[in-house]
Amino acid sequence: MFIQDRDAGRRFFFQVWHKHRLQTGQLEPLETLVLGVIQEHPEYHRYLNNEADAVNSEFVPESGQANPFLHMGMHIAIKEQVGSDRPLGISDLYHKLLQGAWKDAHALEHNMMECLGEVLWHAQRNNSIPDENAYMECLKRFK
Repeated sequence: MFIQDRDAGRRFFFQVWHKHRLQTGQLEPLETLVLGVIQEHPEYHRYLNNEADAVNSEFVPESGQANPFLHMGMHIAIKEQVGSDRPLGISDLYHKLLQGAWKDAHALEHNMMECLGEVLWHAQRNNSIPDENAYMECLKRFK
């Protein structure tokens, strides 16, 4: 799920939520993945139920507000990484962590987000592609 347009990305969340709530048809595989993440975050349902306000809302860290769309998007990214084993080895590492120290996949993903966010921040700052090796090294510290 790689969407560069913020509003289009947010609208996809709204469409999936709306389709689910109205039961207007079978969900596509990506929609099912997104819906699962939405359902794991009931604290964000108020935004999804109010598209007119939420689509243009600014969620700035200085205000103490987490960006629900960024947060859910990072969950989706991690799930897609694990499902496609990209970067190579992430699927095995993820499952080993769940069999070992981590028993809660959602909590593990929250911790993985710290690594993902750091790698993405460096890539943006350096105008480069994300460093998969640095990402995997960060993840390996969770053992």
